[in-house]
Order: sequence, then structure tokens, then C-alpha cells
Amino acid sequence: MKSLLNNLFELSNKKVQNSTIKYHRFLYDRLLASESKFSGVYGSRGVGKTTLLLQVAQALEYKSDEVLYISCDHPHLAGVSLFELVQEFVNYGGKCILIDEVHEANDFEQELKSIYDFLEVKVLFSGSSTIKLTNPSFTRRYGMYHLPILSFKEFLELKLNKNFDSYKLEHVLKDHVDIANDIIKKLDNEKILKHFEQYLRIGAYPFYFENKDSYTQMVLDTINTILHTDLGSIHNISGDKISTLKKLLTSICVSNPLELSIESLAQKVGLSKVTLYKYIELLHKAELLRHIVFEGKRFKSMQKPDKLYLSNTTLLSSLCLEPKIGTLRESFFASQVSVNSSIYYVDKGDFLVDEKYTFEIGGKNKSFEQIKGIKNSYVVADSIEVGFKNKLPLWLFGFTY
Repeated sequence: MKSLLNNLFELSNKKVQNSTIKYHRFLYDRLLASESKFSGVYGSRGVGKTTLLLQVAQALEYKSDEVLYISCDHPHLAGVSLFELVQEFVNYGGKCILIDEVHEANDFEQELKSIYDFLEVKVLFSGSSTIKLTNPSFTRRYGMYHLPILSFKEFLELKLNKNFDSYKLEHVLKDHVDIANDIIKKLDNEKILKHFEQYLRIGAYPFYFENKDSYTQMVLDTINTILHTDLGSIHNISGDKISTLKKLLTSICVSNPLELSIESLAQKVGLSKVTLYKYIELLHKAELLRHIVFEGKRFKSMQKPDKLYLSNTTLLSSLCLEPKIGTLRESFFASQVSVNSSIYYVDKGDFLVDEKYTFEIGGKNKSFEQIKGIKNSYVVADSIEVGFKNKLPLWLFGFTY
């Protein structure tokens, strides 16, 4: 174990020192400020969890030999007990360990629990968004943080090397004209709608800025890794069923959100309704699919179809040659707003947010006809820079985190 620890220290030091990305996503300050003994970051692959851990490692006030970064998918750690490794690390004066891809470790839930109960060490770990499903004690025992895709705000910050504020939804609805004008003024001669159009195609994952030429292939590789590694290993889904999941994603990609009933979708991909619902839930938790239910289903059983989207617009643009503009707009709105708010779909309008606000999504000429007379209702319009009264620009909802 001592020899392994020496090798890991060498790898850790190189990894931490070679991490040169300076941009900090919004969870960075929260993790640094957290007093929790254990903090976990979960989210889809490709959103920047590893970079975040390395940045925190660089900033923590420990000596270099008191901090260790490991990734559980490294061959050195195959078959190694996480608890025994961390115990050895603590015996040699270790005070903080960063555990990447924790779901790749054998029996990782029990291993983390044992470390928490018996060792005095600060732990930051990251893992697939599906790990949150496996044990409710994760949220009770540890400080768990969700790292979503890049917001439109973060995409602009990375692309233009500028800083922008984020705003709570209530603030956006109340002061959207002033907020939009402030953002546009900060852009100088840059056109907000041009950048927004680009974000819809390629803006979800920060690795775009590392390798623009191979970006689409990297997105497809990310999808395959989530399906085969995260869902396949954690939930024991066989290889033939992975092909079915891919078919399911493609079917949803080329259809309108309410076009496919569960019955027709089950028939199309060759699954029973019960199995299909299970797979939809897994894909939703893995952040490949967004499953939005009718608001009335919260209270009683209703024969209403569910709205199914790909989880973000980059996935939609990567899997569909020509995404439908209406689906693209709704997908963007849902992907940004759902990070901090509850979201359902409704009969009148497109979405009900936080059980209070009704939104109708459309193009710049979208009217209020479909939400006429509804309290706290808003039109969210694409292709406008600044709104007026209860009509807001779609791009502005990318500044809510």
C-alpha cells in the first residue's frame, strides 16, 4: 500500500500542478467555503467536475504532501479498498483527499461511509449524477452539490473573458429590461443573439474551449460513456439494452415533446411500458433526457402524456441534423430554469415554474393569446435582445446561475 501511495502522490502532484484552467464555475466558492467534512459534486460527464476538484486542491491551505487527488477509474486503483487507501494516507499525515469518479470504486457507498465514520480527513469527491439515486443517506450525511451544464452566462464568460452577474428568477421577471440592457452594454460591440445562437449548438460543455475541432465527436463519446459506464455498470444494464437506450434518445430527438405517447414510444423501441418508464427515469437522472410531467399529475392520476426532451440543446444539436426550433427553445428554457426551480408543463402556456409562474415560449412575434388572463404569466421570445412588460428575451434565462 505504501508503494501505491507513493505512485499516487506522484500522479496527484503532476495532475494538480498541470491544471492551468483559471475559470471558476459557480460551485468553486461554495466548495472552498464549505465546513463539511465530506462534500460531493455530482453531475453529467463533461461538465467540469474534475477541473473543479483540481482547482479546489490548488486553493486549499494544506501543504502539498497533505493533499492527494485520485481518480477511481485509474488502473492503479482496480480492486483497491478505498477505505484502506485513505487510512494509509492519513497515517502518513494526509489531511485532505480529492476522490474523482468515486462511482468507479468497488462498493463506494460503504467505503465512503467507513471513511466518514472512522477517519479524520477532509474528503471532496465527484461522481456520476446517477450516484445520487443509489442511497438517500448521501444527501443526509454529506454536503452534496450538483454541477449542471454551462449556463449561457458561463459560456459567455469563458468565450469573451468577461464577468457577468447571475440573477434569481424573481429578479429577472421584475427587472428584465434593466438587466438585459446592462448585459448588452457590457458586451460592447458583441451581439448577444449571435452568441446565443452559438450556445444553442455547442454551449453546454466546457470542453468545447479545449478542442473545438473535435467537439461534436467528444459530445457523442460522452453520451456513449454515460450509457456504457455510468448506467451500464451502476445499474447493471446489459449491452443489448444500451443499444435500446440509444434508439430511445434518437426517437425523442426527432419527435416533438408531446408527439410520442408512452405506448407508441415503447412499441417503437421494443420495450414494455414498465421498462420504458424505468429507462426514462434513469436517462433523466443521468442528464441525457429531461422528463417533464403535467402539473396536474402532482395531485391525482391523470391520463396525460409526459414531455420528453433531450437534456440540453447541445445534445439535441449533436444527435439531430436539423433540430426543430420550437423544441430547441423549450429545451434551452427548461435546462436553465430547472437548475434552481421546479418545472411542469401546463395546458395553457408551455411551463409552470415554481408552481407560480406560467411561461409561453416562442419566436419574437409570439403573442399572449394562449396565456391570456392567467396570473403571473409571461411570454419568453427568441430573437429579441430586450423585452417589454411581461415579454422577456429567451437568452436572459441563461443568466439564472
